[in-house]
Amino acid sequence: MRIRWFNRGVTGLLVAMGYGGSRQDAGRAIGRSGDGGIDGIIKEDRLGLDVIYLQAKRWEGTVGRPEVHKFAGKITTKMILIDGAQLASLMVDYNVGVTRTGLYELKRIDADYFEGG
Repeated sequence: MRIRWFNRGVTGLLVAMGYGGSRQDAGRAIGRSGDGGIDGIIKEDRLGLDVIYLQAKRWEGTVGRPEVHKFAGKITTKMILIDGAQLASLMVDYNVGVTRTGLYELKRIDADYFEGG
């Protein structure tokens, strides 16, 4: 279950970032845990002329060069690697997999109020 959510969360993040329009039209999580295949597909535009293929890996530690080369050999276009910290930051920024629990109001002293009195 955790792996399935992870794959869906990455797909949801890219849709939230504006790729492809709506989740129904643009993105779908298609992979299963341990299948070694593509985990999601995102239409890069609303017409679906270009697509982004996702491979999401839950990994402890650093992903080594052999693993990256193995995946890179399966694709013929640009590849972008995102680590866990960057993924978490993007998910918070785009409100994917998070819930707002409160809002805080910040105030500062209005100097103009106290001048010229």
